[in-house]
Amino acid sequence: MGAEEIAARFGVTPQVVRQRLRLGAVSPNLMQVYREGGLALDQLMAFAVTEDHARQEDAFTRLSWNREPGYIRRMLTEGHVSARDRRAIFVGATAYEEASGTIVRDLFTEDGGGWFEDAGLLDRLVLEKLERVAGDIRAEGWKWVEVYIDHPYAHGLSRTYPQPMELPHEDQARLDALSTEWDELAQQYDGIGDLPEKVAARLDALNAEIERLSAQRHTYDPDVVARGSGFVVLGPDGTPRIERGFIRPEDEPPMEEEADPATDHEDAAANEVDAIPDEDDDGQDDTKPLSDSLVRDPTAHRTLGLRVALGDNPDVALLAVTHGLAARTFYRGEDDGTCLDIRPNSAFLGGHADGIADTAAAQKLGERHAAWAAQMPADLVDLWGFIVALDHDSRMALFAHCAALTVFAIRIPWDPRPKALAMADELAQTLGLDMTACWSPTARSYFERITKAHILAAVRDGASEEAAERMKSMKKHEMAEAAEQLLAGTGWLPALLRTPEMKPDAGTGSAEGERYADAAE
Repeated sequence: MGAEEIAARFGVTPQVVRQRLRLGAVSPNLMQVYREGGLALDQLMAFAVTEDHARQEDAFTRLSWNREPGYIRRMLTEGHVSARDRRAIFVGATAYEEASGTIVRDLFTEDGGGWFEDAGLLDRLVLEKLERVAGDIRAEGWKWVEVYIDHPYAHGLSRTYPQPMELPHEDQARLDALSTEWDELAQQYDGIGDLPEKVAARLDALNAEIERLSAQRHTYDPDVVARGSGFVVLGPDGTPRIERGFIRPEDEPPMEEEADPATDHEDAAANEVDAIPDEDDDGQDDTKPLSDSLVRDPTAHRTLGLRVALGDNPDVALLAVTHGLAARTFYRGEDDGTCLDIRPNSAFLGGHADGIADTAAAQKLGERHAAWAAQMPADLVDLWGFIVALDHDSRMALFAHCAALTVFAIRIPWDPRPKALAMADELAQTLGLDMTACWSPTARSYFERITKAHILAAVRDGASEEAAERMKSMKKHEMAEAAEQLLAGTGWLPALLRTPEMKPDAGTGSAEGERYADAAE
């Protein structure tokens, strides 16, 4: 008799029947412990996550003071992959089971998602599915496309981005018509909760076509596609991330031959000799170049004049600095694109933290960079006009993005930089940085990498003295797992990541700041 029939006979849901049947599959020895009061019902339910009696009993013998149901489940599913893992989300339960994979389901949790038992099989299915996505990208003509579960480090590769282009007249006219229709429908049904089915379907179709046409406003140069490459990577949300435009050093176009420095030096010396005109010079030789010293002398005065004028005009100074930052951020290899000697450096973080490229914060930063890169003019000489044409908020956003890429606040033992790190603390205070939105301590990311004494100190700080005392006799791995569970959701952070009390808004100023401003005037 199936669960549905039993449920119908006794007037309960099939899920309740399945739960009772699963409880009946718990080891008789553990059932006896439960009857004697040695286990609570929720703990017994946790053991029912697997039907393997030997594993249940082994986990029970390894239990210490920590008998939380969640901890018991983790012991019994060690080596499995949670259904909430990005790999499981990407492949899906149906495809995994069709490939003969087994899912260990927990009938006593609300989602019942369970764990994918074979991590190796799951990884293979992920790569196969990513390869299918990569096939579509290869069809675009890229020289090579590679797939990865974890984000690869593209260190040493240059990157280009799609450039804006005008749509053909017919496509632009169609895009305008579709946008107008969408606006009219949205206005007509504004405030209506449940749209008529036909209207909702039409809006979806309009959205899809508008997005398709809008995407064609930015495209890669065919030469870049022929030399370039792409990556298809599994993102932190379980969706594929497609990143194009990477170029290997050997695929870079050959550099133009530079003039012979020796020849330049000889020419400059010749100019110096000609710097003093002959007394008999009749002034007829208009093709004769100015001497090097005569060029440098007045342009040095012009440089000084620009410094004074720029210092008198903060708005133009911000414009010039934004241009200088953007020129060297988005136009690699273009060293003479700005007359401001500003050289932003964006240090590679992947060598300091494994997996940092796969985080949501890295994805957010990458998407923001790609969005700006797609707006940059193809030719650096057009960058000034582009920045001048931006509205104030957009210009400030570009400035902020370029400046943000230069932040380097890593603590390195052999390069202490105390003043720089103190400034990083000031910056975090002013920004009100909340690192709990970017990072959380887990056994893998933190607790297994510190000493047992430090783990206990963290538990005392984030949980309680009593909890730390109960953990003292644990082995290192068990202690790390317990600390992760105890501190999950508490907002606890190690001292290195804590932001001191936030300072007043930097934009409000202060009496001291006003005195300095008055003195500057």
